[in-house]
Parts: sequence; structure tokens; C-alpha cells
Amino acid sequence: EALKAVTINVAYQYNEQDLKGSIKKGKIADFIIIDKNPLEIDSDELKEIQILKTIKDGIVVYSKE
Repeated sequence: EALKAVTINVAYQYNEQDLKGSIKKGKIADFIIIDKNPLEIDSDELKEIQILKTIKDGIVVYSKE
């Protein structure tokens, strides 16, 4: 639910669901690559997730590598 709150639901609130909020051909795809799946770890471990890469407008704007 938390992931939906900051992706699909926000796009809907701003009436931008055709452009943002989910992964689909033709949509804006700003995203991050992280080292763990937040859906598969204990909630106490969420703060330990590391961002490995950030992509904005198709350009890598941050890379830990």
C-alpha cells in the first residue's frame, strides 16, 4: 500500500495516470534501482535499503557503482 501511495495513487490525484504512476510503454519512467526488494524484507530493514542507481528522463543522475 505504501508503494501505491507514492506511485499510482499520486498520479491519479494529479490526473496524470496516463503519464505516470506505473510501468507501461509510453509513460514517464523515472525510477531507482535498489539492493533489496522492499516487499520481501522485514519492515525494520526498510531503512537499510541502499539506492544503487537513479534514472531521471532516461539519464542516470546517480550511481553508487
